[in-house]
Amino acid sequence: MTSLRPFTCDDMFRFNNINLDPLTETYGVGFYLQYLARWPEYFVVAEAPSGQLMGYIMGKAEGNGENWHGHVTAVTCAVSHRRLGLAGRLMAALEAISEKKRCYFVDLFVRVSNAAAIKMYTLLGYTVYRTVLQYYSGDTDEDAYDMRKALSRDVNGQSCIPLPRPVHIYEIDC
Repeated sequence: MTSLRPFTCDDMFRFNNINLDPLTETYGVGFYLQYLARWPEYFVVAEAPSGQLMGYIMGKAEGNGENWHGHVTAVTCAVSHRRLGLAGRLMAALEAISEKKRCYFVDLFVRVSNAAAIKMYTLLGYTVYRTVLQYYSGDTDEDAYDMRKALSRDVNGQSCIPLPRPVHIYEIDC
């Protein structure tokens, strides 16, 4: 049976089976360590009974006032463990942490071309709040959807009412 547990520094030596995939956004060691040190409760790994890492989620809590929210920085599963509901379990874990921190909503950014991820997030209750123009840079810049899911503190779902127009990255506030 798969278990979810806190990510540890040692896991950084064991997560290549998850990160060495073209669909997975990877970061430098310092970035992972920063999240682990600053928001350890938001860094969760899924582990198989054999000890093999199957996936992870990392995020943080940020914002002020009614913009206080949980943010999904990355969620990914090893290719061999996709389409098993594991990403949904990891997302639920982050949402539960955000509820405990009394956040109003959880948000994430996803490439507009990533139809599979958008479908999964929609099935998990997320909606497109806004389009962020040229959020992803590279050979071809790409827009992102800022998707949100209201938590219990946002009784009327005010934080998820879609904006009427796309925004530029410099217009984003935490």
